Amino acid sequence: MPRLPAAARPAIVPATIVAVAALAVWLAPQVPPTLAGLRTAGPYILLVAALALSWWFNRGRSFVIAASLLAGFAAFELFQHSVAVYTALVVLMPLNALAVMLLPERGARYRAAYRWLVLLGAEALLVAWIGAAGNSPLSGTSWLALLDQWWLRSPPTPFVGRLAFAAAFAAALWRAWPEFKPAPVGDAAAIAAFFIAAEWARSSGVYSVFMGATALVMVVALVQESHQLAFRDQLTGLPGRRALEERLRSLGSRYVVAMVDVDHFKKFNDTHGHDVGDQVLKLVGRRLAEVEGGTAFRYGGEEFSVLFPETRMRDAERSLEAIRGSIEGYRMAMRGADRPKRAEHGEKLRGAVEPPEKMLSVTVSIGLAAPTEKLRTPHQVLKAADEALYRAKQAGRNRVSR
Repeated sequence: MPRLPAAARPAIVPATIVAVAALAVWLAPQVPPTLAGLRTAGPYILLVAALALSWWFNRGRSFVIAASLLAGFAAFELFQHSVAVYTALVVLMPLNALAVMLLPERGARYRAAYRWLVLLGAEALLVAWIGAAGNSPLSGTSWLALLDQWWLRSPPTPFVGRLAFAAAFAAALWRAWPEFKPAPVGDAAAIAAFFIAAEWARSSGVYSVFMGATALVMVVALVQESHQLAFRDQLTGLPGRRALEERLRSLGSRYVVAMVDVDHFKKFNDTHGHDVGDQVLKLVGRRLAEVEGGTAFRYGGEEFSVLFPETRMRDAERSLEAIRGSIEGYRMAMRGADRPKRAEHGEKLRGAVEPPEKMLSVTVSIGLAAPTEKLRTPHQVLKAADEALYRAKQAGRNRVSR
């Protein structure tokens, strides 16, 4: 249960976009004549933007979904809202999304993407053939006439399409779990938003609004993903050095800066391997993320930084001492071939009596500093904290030093 708020947080922006689209449709069901052009141009612009961003950031899954949405919207408009074309689109698009979710991420700019382009091209020819078979949205004979009757009497999306949507959405959630990064969450939200658009395909205005919302969800998710790549460390999940530089510029006159270094990390890495070293960095990052009153950053290598805005030195020192003690007291079981992969099994392993060579512990040294008459800028304070860290190392490590 404690994970639910963090898990739900990435869905706030997509849910807000869809909710605003629904509110806009409810308050203004008819598009004003002066804005009629946006009904078609708006979704096109946003879909092209989503396609371009997914290609630029090399997100293969997002690229396939955006390309399918763009091609589907164009085909539905080109063939004047043909029932047969609509039926093909609401089956093909979620099937594409399902397939790309089940396959490994290969990027959008490499050889693996060419196969998707060939598949999308073949689907475009199929949809064009289906559209050419009927000359008007609600006219025709034989199977086209049956489709017209079904369209008027039944829910818009056929049962096969609904199954495909459900499977694609479930697969997208599976891909997003458990990290819930913006791009995978955006892919899942786009599938859900497109389903809503498909359900309102009889109303061209409502359909266009939700298609625009679908594309906007993807655009925002991809921009958020790029921001995280630039400002967040991928190994520990903490904000990175660039985010630290941004935060230093916005500090007030009272704050504390701490520098944290993992003791004997190089020796630890050489002895146990880089995989175990990465586990140590993740452990330290998780503990520092819980520091009271401060924000932790990955500074680089085995170094971290913690900022305490509007905090007194003794309060920051007390918080850091608590974190130092929690890291020192943690016993980490090495991830060997025989170690359980599930977290709850790992908890039991840490509580059991194990041979000493299988249980590892780590310590950190911490230096901290605050503004003074001589330390006027944040970078001067940061340098002073680094010097305090050096003194902690010289005094025997595993301690907090001013």
